[in-house]
Amino acid sequence: MFSSNLPGFSKLVQSKFSIRLKLKHLLWGFLALLLFMAIAISGVAAQETQILPASRDNTLIENPTGELSNAIGPSFFVGRTNQASNGIRRGLIAFDIAKAIPSGSQVTEVTLTLNLERAPGGEESIELHRVLADWGEGSSSTKGGRGAPATPGDATWIHTFYDKDLWSQPGGNFSADISAAAIVGAEGSYVWGSTPEMVQDVQEWLDLPENNFGWLLLGNETASGTAKVFASRHSKDLSVQPQLTVSFKVD
Repeated sequence: MFSSNLPGFSKLVQSKFSIRLKLKHLLWGFLALLLFMAIAISGVAAQETQILPASRDNTLIENPTGELSNAIGPSFFVGRTNQASNGIRRGLIAFDIAKAIPSGSQVTEVTLTLNLERAPGGEESIELHRVLADWGEGSSSTKGGRGAPATPGDATWIHTFYDKDLWSQPGGNFSADISAAAIVGAEGSYVWGSTPEMVQDVQEWLDLPENNFGWLLLGNETASGTAKVFASRHSKDLSVQPQLTVSFKVD
């Protein structure tokens, strides 16, 4: 009679059990790998990037009566000109986030690209500050930094929309916090971001489009002859117009 107590039989059973255990571990490891790959592929597939053109821009031109603007000129100005008085210039720019990014998305990275066309005064830091009130882009236009007569709906030094609605303070309502800064010098392309503050700004503008008033660009307003000239969305050269690059995940 065959006996299960034989040494050979015991070794055979142990060997089969060991093989089954190893196969089980291999199977679980393979399944875990498949799950990891599925999650990784899903994450990559959900990450998207959109490049947005500016929806409006303007220059706030220092003027106590708010009679000057430059809504649809080919450039906007940031810093201080050589004028003896009223030389401060501040840029305004906004992008239609809700139109380009699906509602409910998680914004992960944001960069702003601007082209510097004229750069007097050497290197300067140009800051982005979130604007806190709505503003307009009328039909005023000039190639120079002195501005043109403001038209209805223009943002000016004292108006959000010329010539009825006012900023709460001359020069625009904007956050004291800096969303991003870049050192600009020679003519060419410059990038702001990505920073956590820019991501937070764009996320809020996506979730609450009614709060999307864009950024104000602030330069050196102390020294004369430091005003930087950036290509606006109305530049005839499409390649130098402002661009906002937004990366996001669709939930």
